[in-house]
Amino acid sequence: MAFILFIPWELIQKDPLIDLKLLFGRQFGTCFVIMLALGAVLIATTQFLPQILQEDFGYTATLAGLAISPGGLVTMCMFIVVGRVGNFVDPKFMIFIGGIIMAAAMLYLTRNLYADLPFSFFVWSRIYLGVGLPLVFNSVTAASYSGIPQEKTDQASSLINVARNFGGSMGVSLAQTTLARREQFHQTRLAEYVGNWNPAYEKTVHQVQNYFATKPLVGVGAGTDRTALAWIGQQVQMQSSLFAYIDVFFSLMLLSLLISLLAITLQSRKSQQHS
Repeated sequence: MAFILFIPWELIQKDPLIDLKLLFGRQFGTCFVIMLALGAVLIATTQFLPQILQEDFGYTATLAGLAISPGGLVTMCMFIVVGRVGNFVDPKFMIFIGGIIMAAAMLYLTRNLYADLPFSFFVWSRIYLGVGLPLVFNSVTAASYSGIPQEKTDQASSLINVARNFGGSMGVSLAQTTLARREQFHQTRLAEYVGNWNPAYEKTVHQVQNYFATKPLVGVGAGTDRTALAWIGQQVQMQSSLFAYIDVFFSLMLLSLLISLLAITLQSRKSQQHS
């Protein structure tokens, strides 16, 4: 409630603590929204990639961290590269390209996610994302200052940092909600095919029963039947979880495409100089 009242209070003050009127400017307002989306993609992927590795692929926390570590190294190197290239390339084009690369990285995850993926798949998925993130991050920070009075640069910097942090919180919350609801949805739909009326289900049950019957620790008879049904239940749960993660990554892909679309509306460096 206090935060809601804070917004109109700051708007009517002559010398506000945070000049929210900056958000109504076309250039800065667009950069603010881009940073919101960037923060959402950055923080959500940082949380959900290790999460899926530990929950659905049985990785330890150490292995999950190692899977995304190369992407972090690539990101650091790209910050240096972007800092050099940014002197010659217009920020709006850098943001556009970065958003496309991020969207392609998310598409890579949605199109190829299944239960037997190797370790290298997740390493490369994070590397691809690590190439696109700095292109947007550095460039949107530079673009946000164009047209801002010198005395307002500190407030502009604060608002951009708020956008990144607030976007990250929003991204994690929305992604977690999407994951929970879509997992329940997919589990319900997959369960519709689990029953004796389905010839494929009956065939699978017999195959699994025959497999577990050869295992001395499992045995035969009723124990084997229960084990087979439990295994099928686990597969339904795993598949519904993977489908839900695909939906999450697809949503993050749409956010990345939004970044590229918004980049088109930004003023180019030349037009800013002429104005």
